[in-house]
Amino acid sequence: MSKKFEPIDLSQIKTYPLSARKSRVSASDFASVWQKGAGFTDFLKTLPDILAGNQIRTVISCTADAVRHKKSIVFAMGAHVIKVGLTPIIVDLMERQMITAVAMNGAGIIHDLELAMAGVTSEDVSASLGDGTFGMARETGAFLCDAIGSAGKTGQGLGEVIGAAIVENNLPYLKHSILAAGARLGIPVTVHVAFGTDIIHMHPGFDAQAAGEATHRDFRTFASVVGTLEGGVYFNIGSAVILPEVFLKAVTLARNLGHRLNHFTTVNMDFIRHYRPMTNVVCRPTAHGGQGFHLTGHHEIMLPLIAAGVIEEIG
Repeated sequence: MSKKFEPIDLSQIKTYPLSARKSRVSASDFASVWQKGAGFTDFLKTLPDILAGNQIRTVISCTADAVRHKKSIVFAMGAHVIKVGLTPIIVDLMERQMITAVAMNGAGIIHDLELAMAGVTSEDVSASLGDGTFGMARETGAFLCDAIGSAGKTGQGLGEVIGAAIVENNLPYLKHSILAAGARLGIPVTVHVAFGTDIIHMHPGFDAQAAGEATHRDFRTFASVVGTLEGGVYFNIGSAVILPEVFLKAVTLARNLGHRLNHFTTVNMDFIRHYRPMTNVVCRPTAHGGQGFHLTGHHEIMLPLIAAGVIEEIG
């Protein structure tokens, strides 16, 4: 049976003063206009104290505070960070002793080596996939396969052995290598491989057993570093699956073995919000203490901004 509805009567609505309402946006939080001739620190102060404007300043402050108090700062990154030209930023932070350790996926060693060897990287996949030549660059495969094979004999981790090989061979573009910087400065650079994801896995000289042992050693080293993150900062930059999963396991390992890991800062940086980084980096590890942030944007803009902000803040 249908009912007839009359328009609701609004005459008895109860209201209250705007001044009594909790508001999420205030004019006092707005951006400031730019003054010609001002400096970079002034620029950061002009950002609105709202959402990412506030968050990026908080990330900078937390990182600067960790540097001052000699707490661990870890950069975990996908290979895209290298491909968009950010190696100089990361190496500079390593040289300033502002990065405790670097972690990368298997693709990272390929782009890092090619830049050190030839000053170029990032193959045009569309142009070479059709005829089966994708991933078949001879020098890349030979160098990495030789280094990985030696890791099987020396018991070194992947990052350590490849970084040392780049330095020992004095490759012409050595300054562009994060792995070489790690070897030179004594900073751990760990490599976390998923088999079948990287071009060198197709090369006949690839030693899967040696690579597996070396990447597992790197995982254990990485877990040891994560165990020192209390009061520190962990960055996940551009890795949507591999490194967030590795990080979560390293966190539980550290806690299982009694390392204090209750209050630290995690930062995920990527173009979009992915499930695993948000869950395994930003939320779960900091659920009982600390804080997690997600900054959406292009690495080639966001990371230099953060690095410059930290350098300026610590003086």
